[in-house]
Amino acid sequence: MRGKIIKGIAGFYYVNVEGQGIFECKAKGVFRNRKIKPLPGDDVTLEILDAGAMTGNITDIIDRRTELIRPAVANADQAVIVFACGEPVPNFNLLDRFLVLMQKQQMGTIICFNKMDQVDAKRLEEIRAIYVNSGCKVMFVSAKNQTGIEELRAAMEGKTTVFAGPSGVGKSSILNLLYPNAGMETGSISEKIRRGKHTTRHSELFYMGRGTYLFDTPGFSSLYLEEIEKEQLREYYPEYEPYRGECRYLSCLHDKEPECAVKDAVETGKIHPERYSNYRLLLEEVKNRKKY
Repeated sequence: MRGKIIKGIAGFYYVNVEGQGIFECKAKGVFRNRKIKPLPGDDVTLEILDAGAMTGNITDIIDRRTELIRPAVANADQAVIVFACGEPVPNFNLLDRFLVLMQKQQMGTIICFNKMDQVDAKRLEEIRAIYVNSGCKVMFVSAKNQTGIEELRAAMEGKTTVFAGPSGVGKSSILNLLYPNAGMETGSISEKIRRGKHTTRHSELFYMGRGTYLFDTPGFSSLYLEEIEKEQLREYYPEYEPYRGECRYLSCLHDKEPECAVKDAVETGKIHPERYSNYRLLLEEVKNRKKY
């Protein structure tokens, strides 16, 4: 039998089998020998121990198509990063950090700005302008008014989508609209392993039907770029691609070098100054990072 891991806690893995439901499984010792740790999102084969109690053993992990490190999830197709338009005021530096990490992991990203009801059309356009050339799809929603939720749902159809965002932006409200049963399922699993409310700290995958999965991750407040070198950072800004090879120096970091095509593009408004400003802040951080 084949299914998908939706959650792993304390050595138990909860595997969704389409049409049958969720089985509580243990992973066989062979995985420890192979140094493979099952992840949410893994497609697995399992043997049933008790059909009535819905328990089993995971016998194999199907080869992963993708593997994200942060958050730890296998076979994700895209990420949705949620920020607010109004309160809390969007931290574009934090958003850019996330986009850089998703670019590094070659993960398609939707930027979802919630609370569009809190700002006017001019502010929405200002926000859109920052990310229009970022290589990401930009969507505006209001969980309060349920505006834009169906468009977001349509963008998730048939895919495994990772959701992430800082606290206070309304991510949980959006998830509850997309999948009202999420809270109920979390409670049911936590009852099974007697961990109560503590289970909400763990990342979790929810099955929405027809091959569609939603992966919720705990909120984050900071993201470090410790695995990125200064020469790599520029590669993760799609806005810079049209100017590749046009700078005076092939090794140009688009920082303080003369005759830089990227800086010229910022000056002429072809690259948004907010994105470039964040790039320079991140570049400085990467340059000054301590080597251990």
